[in-house]
Amino acid sequence: MKKIHSDIVQFRGTHYDFGYKQGELLKDSLTVKNREKQWKVRIPRFTVEEEEVKAAITKFAPGVWAELEGLRDSLGWPMERVMKEFGGYRVNYQKSGCSILTGKDFFVRNYDYQPKTYEGRYVFFQPTDQGYAIAGPTQRITGRMDGMNEKGLVLGYNFMHRKKPGLGFICCMIGRLILESCADVADAIAMLKEIPHRHSFSYIVYDRSGQTYVVEASPRGVEVRQSAMCTNHFEIMKNENRNHLADSYKRMDAIERGDAKQAYEAFRVMNDTDKGVFSKKYKSWAGTIHTSVYLPHQMKTWFALGGDQEPTELDFGKWLKGEDIEMAHITGEVDTDIPFVHIDNGAHFSSR
Repeated sequence: MKKIHSDIVQFRGTHYDFGYKQGELLKDSLTVKNREKQWKVRIPRFTVEEEEVKAAITKFAPGVWAELEGLRDSLGWPMERVMKEFGGYRVNYQKSGCSILTGKDFFVRNYDYQPKTYEGRYVFFQPTDQGYAIAGPTQRITGRMDGMNEKGLVLGYNFMHRKKPGLGFICCMIGRLILESCADVADAIAMLKEIPHRHSFSYIVYDRSGQTYVVEASPRGVEVRQSAMCTNHFEIMKNENRNHLADSYKRMDAIERGDAKQAYEAFRVMNDTDKGVFSKKYKSWAGTIHTSVYLPHQMKTWFALGGDQEPTELDFGKWLKGEDIEMAHITGEVDTDIPFVHIDNGAHFSSR
């Protein structure tokens, strides 16, 4: 078992200042050093023009561009490198897993991916210039894997495939843009229909109305359906599905058998390693790293790293009123020897 942690980052202020602060935290970090080596091995040179990325981001959430400018100035990097690392536009995303279950006042999500990509940051950000406050774990610093905003809107996403990518945003930046700009599921669905998609994902949105929508999105189209469960296959755009879906259907069946009615029951269905949903396929880019729970009526979140854990409760409602989270990080254990990008040297793809 490998002990890991996520740092709790708290910030109230402008997007630019938040970007600048994050740059200070990232300077000379293992995350930056490992990611630099990852780019050399896996990704070709980034050639998207700055004005194209700026126009794409500012159309939906102008503050996010200011955050990128703050990162640029703090790190002393050219904007090309900032966009490649943190812009989330027209870059590639590897395959992953993930499972989601919702119910009366709860949204539970297993984030299944590769440890070498996991940056271990749980962020509370309350902008003073524009956009909604958000609580949730980050991906590529500016993006959000899942999260809840101050209006009680919750979002998570599940991978479908990377075939025939489009000229658009990757999943974690889409998650950030939605939570930054949308007040409820209706707003989120409208933006998901408008925003350009790089790859094919299901985006699951939930709010205080108790309604859950699964938005099946690809570069070629968007469809919307209602469901309390989602794994890694489309139900409407079936022509977009991968050929091998046995694991996705297996996890869906396990969620149904769990028959959870309350938040903690749902957490146990997703986080217990013997229930059939939690995955240990870390070498296949589909191992469960964290389980997130969002309770929009209570404005609380739960978070656990690894399986068979008890969730750490974080009071987002109190934080929005000015009461800081007292703990500095959340700890857990994951059953893998693969290095994590924010903890270990050698967490890059030239290493086994």
